[in-house]
Amino acid sequence: MTFKQVRYFIAAAETGQISQAAMELNISQSAVTVAIQGLEAQLGVSLLERTPLGVKLTIEGSRFLARARNIVAAVEDAMRSPMGEGRGITGRLRLGATYTVAGYFMTRHYARFRRAYPEIALEMVELPRPAIEEDLACGRLDMAVMLVSNLADREGLEEEPLMRSRRRLWLPADHPLATAPQVSLSDVAREPYVMLTVDEARDTAGRYWARAGLEPRVIFATSSVEAVRSMVAAGMGVTILSDMVYRPWSLEGQRLDLRDLAEPIPSMDVGLAWARARPLSGPAAVFRAFMSVALGGGG
Repeated sequence: MTFKQVRYFIAAAETGQISQAAMELNISQSAVTVAIQGLEAQLGVSLLERTPLGVKLTIEGSRFLARARNIVAAVEDAMRSPMGEGRGITGRLRLGATYTVAGYFMTRHYARFRRAYPEIALEMVELPRPAIEEDLACGRLDMAVMLVSNLADREGLEEEPLMRSRRRLWLPADHPLATAPQVSLSDVAREPYVMLTVDEARDTAGRYWARAGLEPRVIFATSSVEAVRSMVAAGMGVTILSDMVYRPWSLEGQRLDLRDLAEPIPSMDVGLAWARARPLSGPAAVFRAFMSVALGGGG
């Protein structure tokens, strides 16, 4: 039994859907399914019953859920003490975050860190990537959680990846490409395309489109992920974005589907960054260890 299997089981049990659990964990649905199946095989019992609406706990699953929560609480408590509380580390942590990371990744980790380490004053500010790099270099920020795949100053800044989120094609549920045997960038180039611009998404897309010798047929560009989601779900166009920001339903209740692409598309990598020339403060070291534990085996 692994800690990862336990975490995945809890997420599926609490959300009632494998797809929702996968989104909260920022992993694929198949990874959640395989982990739970392995856990059931090791325990010799069925923990979840599959239904048309999702999953529900079996009697054995209900019993194991309480124990699983105790396991997670015990591990987090064991890790928390040597990382901070046992040494009485206090102080201020000035943390930068880019837009996408702040909105789709950091919320739950921010809340858990504040609960676990109330003696550390965590000040998080949202900034664009160039401003974060400048503030890290001059000491206005202690650390940042950002898209390290976009990092420019790789000599002056240290980076530590936390998770990699693959990019896939978003399309309406009834789109012809949803059932095509294979989808390539040339197929996508023939479709109207909704381009996300925030966090240098347009620049990143431009690089892999250029490598393929193609250009998307952009009908609308926006900095709003929710606008992209709604437009795609409504059938206005398609887009290529990361699993981290994917949700299967638009705000209007219309469904979006995902398709893998034949060409290798670079992942969107979330990680920590800090100045290479400046030693980490105590609070920053605690946060680094905390995030390592929080994402252990999950990305």
